[in-house]
Amino acid sequence: MKIRWNQNWKMMCVDEITHRVKVGYVGSCQKDYCDESEGIPMIRTTNLSDNGVDFSDLKYVNLGFHEKNKKSQLKRNDILIARHGENGKACIYESDQEANCLNIVVIEPDEKKALPRYIKYIFDYAEVKNQIRGLTVGSVQSVINTKTIAKLEVGLPSIIEQQRIVSILGGFDDKIATNNKINDNLSKQIQLIYDHLADGLTGDPVILSSIIDVRDGTHDSPKAVDDGFPLVTSKHLLPYGVDLSTANLISKDDFDKTNERSIVETHDILISMIGTVGLISLVIDDPVPFAIKNVGLFKTSKCPNLYAYILTYLRSTKTTQHIEKTLAGSTQKYISLGELRKMPIILPDANQLNDFNNIVNPLIKQITNLTEENKRLAKLRDSLLPKLMSGELDVSELNI
Repeated sequence: MKIRWNQNWKMMCVDEITHRVKVGYVGSCQKDYCDESEGIPMIRTTNLSDNGVDFSDLKYVNLGFHEKNKKSQLKRNDILIARHGENGKACIYESDQEANCLNIVVIEPDEKKALPRYIKYIFDYAEVKNQIRGLTVGSVQSVINTKTIAKLEVGLPSIIEQQRIVSILGGFDDKIATNNKINDNLSKQIQLIYDHLADGLTGDPVILSSIIDVRDGTHDSPKAVDDGFPLVTSKHLLPYGVDLSTANLISKDDFDKTNERSIVETHDILISMIGTVGLISLVIDDPVPFAIKNVGLFKTSKCPNLYAYILTYLRSTKTTQHIEKTLAGSTQKYISLGELRKMPIILPDANQLNDFNNIVNPLIKQITNLTEENKRLAKLRDSLLPKLMSGELDVSELNI
């Protein structure tokens, strides 16, 4: 299918408007991971989002690995695209901090020809995403080929028109970024409040499943359909809510069957159980439109006075370290449902819990509201993008 571009724009290949299209480090670097204080950030597919690089769940590699693998080092304004075709998200590396990348296609823009943000919007264009996914290679796991990216023909307006497009779409992205910064600060405040409370608790620990129901999602692989209900896996988890944009859809029958085992409700908590283990997500959808696969489920919706405390408990450093110690698997790490159920937790008394909730619950509500606002902004941005790229909305005479 031919991509619709503004007919007045020049058509050029991606490698004609960039300095280089390359792929970051491919392979395992487990032995090179180290503590944050001693290492360089390793940007992985899970760190990519539509709104930029997510620095909240980073791995770090030692300096020797970083210096040895110059090809996968990142620079400010590099465009990063998830190498696996089922994801395909693009974002800009907007930091001056040294970093490396794993399994990511990296585009180095030629800013004399194309603005970095404009190139990013090219790869946000749904028709471009669909074409790239249709050209992925690999029978087991679809992978984006750098040559496919390099030789992709795209529409290129003048720098002035690029600036106009970036100004329109960037306004939404800038507001989303501001909201994300507020949410990051609120999340840090919440965690500090939890740490202060937890440090003073002296009771005996109990296992988590004695307080709330702990389950997991389906282990089956329901057939994907064109029209149905999203099936969420660990790669779709966000700190608050989930990203349904790349989730497979399943039939009503499969959706109902999955929910017999593990129906998800508002203010439940999800945890990734395989691969990148320990990603924690508070469910904020109301009603919840999705089912889950290979994801842990804490039924905190049934204990509304405990959901905020358990959420912060799961995100605490002590719990993260406990999860790391309980991982199984040699090739791919995972945590079992049994280990989730027997995680130790100390509960505050009723007065302590009430004081905690009075402070933390309004902060979580504020995060939820900003997250929902970001969804609306992103939806509006995404509705404008194809109209700008196809020429349905003409910016040639726009005065910005």
